[in-house]
Amino acid sequence: MQLVDHDTFLKQLTALFESTKEHGTIWLTHKRLTHDGEDAAMQHEDGSSDDREYMCLVRVTDGKSTEFSTQVDSGNLLKFQAHYGSLLKASMTTLRKRDKKREKQRLEQAAKRKKKMVEPVVLDGNKRGGGRRQRQRKIRAMLKQQESQKKMTEREESRKRDDVVI
Repeated sequence: MQLVDHDTFLKQLTALFESTKEHGTIWLTHKRLTHDGEDAAMQHEDGSSDDREYMCLVRVTDGKSTEFSTQVDSGNLLKFQAHYGSLLKASMTTLRKRDKKREKQRLEQAAKRKKKMVEPVVLDGNKRGGGRRQRQRKIRAMLKQQESQKKMTEREESRKRDDVVI
């Protein structure tokens, strides 16, 4: 991990955004930098609050070869965040927009399946003669519906058990 100053960090980040414009991933992490060998607790034993100012560590990686970071002290944090924020806003234009139409269709289909599963199947028609095939299809649909309801209750019970265990 290469530790650089703020200006170099922002220049390298700009270059990294440009290189991954078509495709690629960039991971940005922000972390409070604690002093070496000291406890990271926020309150001292005597009850007084911690009045020390900690630095912020900002890391960037593309997951392959490029890794660099910078340390920002609290005095320069607002200035750095202003430049950093404007850089992020300018670079976020390459993100793909969500396909809301497709998501809406999937939600509607799921709601339709759920409604079909809950809605009871009405058996009518003759056991013999005209309407027999229709009655047989309804019987199969009713059995399939009962099976799917059984699976759904089993899934819900397993989720409840998993929630209780955790």
